[in-house]
Amino acid sequence: MKTVGIVVEYNPLHNGHVLHYEKSKEVTGADAVVAVMSGPFLQRGEPAIAGKRARTEMALAMGVDLCIELPVTYAVQPAEWFAHGAVAILEATGVVDCLSFGSESGTLEWMLPLSRSLANESGVLQSEIEKHLQEGMNFPSAYGAAAAAVFGDSDSDIIHLQSMLTKPNNALGLHYLIALHRLGSRITPYTIARESAQYHDPLPGSSSIASATAIRNIILSQSLDAARPYIPEFTYSIMAREIENGQAPMEWEQFRQPLFQALLTHTPAQLQGFLEVTEGLEYRINRTLSKLQKPTVDALLESLKTKRYTRTKLQRMLLHIMLNHDKASMNREELAKGPGYIRILGFSDRGRMLLKRMKQHATLPVIHKPTALDHPQLERDLRAAAVYANGHPQPEIKCYYSDYLLPPVTS
Repeated sequence: MKTVGIVVEYNPLHNGHVLHYEKSKEVTGADAVVAVMSGPFLQRGEPAIAGKRARTEMALAMGVDLCIELPVTYAVQPAEWFAHGAVAILEATGVVDCLSFGSESGTLEWMLPLSRSLANESGVLQSEIEKHLQEGMNFPSAYGAAAAAVFGDSDSDIIHLQSMLTKPNNALGLHYLIALHRLGSRITPYTIARESAQYHDPLPGSSSIASATAIRNIILSQSLDAARPYIPEFTYSIMAREIENGQAPMEWEQFRQPLFQALLTHTPAQLQGFLEVTEGLEYRINRTLSKLQKPTVDALLESLKTKRYTRTKLQRMLLHIMLNHDKASMNREELAKGPGYIRILGFSDRGRMLLKRMKQHATLPVIHKPTALDHPQLERDLRAAAVYANGHPQPEIKCYYSDYLLPPVTS
C-alpha cells in the first residue's frame, strides 16, 4: 500500500486543502494518506480555531486515513523545527513512502539542490544570517537572504532565490527537504503549486478557494455561514456543532487572563528564561505592559511589534510564556533529537491497516492513550490541551482531561 504523508493544521480545513489532498494522491499514486497535524496551538503561535478532535474529524471526513499529532514542542516553532518534528514523525512510522507539500513555486527544481547545501549549515551561512539580523531584518528574511547569498551562483540567481524564499510555503517546503536530508530519510518529496489564495491573503478571491487566514477572519468577524462557500460541507457541519457547544471559534483574546497573569507575575529575569524571549524582549514586555491603553492580546502584540520582531515571532513567544516552555528543556540539542512518540489522533479502516504495519516497522512508540508513556514532550501536550480547554467561554472539567478520557477519532 503506497502511502503519502502530509503536514497540516486544518485551521479550519477548507477547499484548498481538499484540492491539495486530491492532487497529492494523484501525483504520488498513493493508496493511503497519513497526516501529521498540529494540536491545540499552531506554528504561528495562535490557538487553533477549533480543537484537535474536531479538526481530526474534518481530516477523516475528507479521506485522510491516519491522523497523528505533532507535539506542541514542535508545533509552535519556527519553520526549521516545525518541519523537523513533522518529517521525523512521518519517517518514524515506517509506512510512509512520500511527502507532499504545497508551495508557491510548485517545483522542486530549485529547492532540492538548495536543501542539500543547507542541510549542512556552514559557518559562512551563520555569519551571513547574523549580518542581516544586525541590519534589522527579522529571522525568516535574514535566513532567506543569507541562503540566497551563500548558495546563489550569480547575481540573478541570488535575486531569484531570495524572491522564492520570501514566500512562506516555499520557505517551509525547503525546511521539509532539509529535514529529509538530515534524517537520511528514504521518503520521496513532491510539491504541488498553491492555487488562487495564498497563505497570508486576508480576504477571499473570486473563486471557492480562500486562505485559512481569510476564512478565520470571516468566521470571527461575520459568521460561519459567510465562510460556507470556501469550506467543505463536512467542515461547516463540524464547526457548527463546535460553535453550538461553545468550543469554537477560538482566538487569542480568550487566553488574555492566563497570558497577562504569566506576564505580570514574572520578573524580566524570569521571562528571559522562556523560549523566544531574546535580545532584551523581556524588558520590552515589561515597559510595554504599563503603557497599554487596553489590556488585550492584540494591543500588546501591536505595541511589541517592530520590523525586527514579527507578529508571528511575538505570538510564539507569548504562547511559550503562557505554556511555561523554557529554553533549558527545549534547546536546539533537545529539539534535534526529534519527537519521542507517535500519538494517534484518528484513523479510518485503511488507517487500521497502517497501524498494523506500524507495529512491525515504526521506530517510535505508537500510543493511543497518554497513560501509555512517560515523556516530557507528552507532558507538554497534555498541559497545552488543558490550557486550550480553559479558554472556552464556559470551560468544563471533562474538557481539561479529554486526552485521558476520549479514544482516537474513527471513521
